[in-house]
Amino acid sequence: QVQLVESGGGLVQAGGSLKLSCVASGIAVSISTMGWYRQAPGQQRELVATIYGSTTNYADSGKGRFTISRDNAKNTVYLQMTMLEPEDTAVYYCYAIRSAGPYWGQGTQVTISS
Repeated sequence: QVQLVESGGGLVQAGGSLKLSCVASGIAVSISTMGWYRQAPGQQRELVATIYGSTTNYADSGKGRFTISRDNAKNTVYLQMTMLEPEDTAVYYCYAIRSAGPYWGQGTQVTISS
């Protein structure tokens, strides 16, 4: 059974930073496509970043500000977010795809105050 558990969300001021974590079980982050999506109120869920092997991919909204990484030993994926803006306010979801999926975490709320 695949489980993804996010943490690290919170309330920060614009210009601040947050680091989200996604601890995976039942799936190996080292050989899976892992990523982060976000969903703001009234909006569709949108891609933030993905990582597979040594390849990373970012939505334009996060390029230069967000960094996705993983720790294979901890089976954990991270999203380091810097220079946060009020427009980054959303629920952030971790996801994973291997031979099946996608699998989703429960989400973590990120709120940026102006």
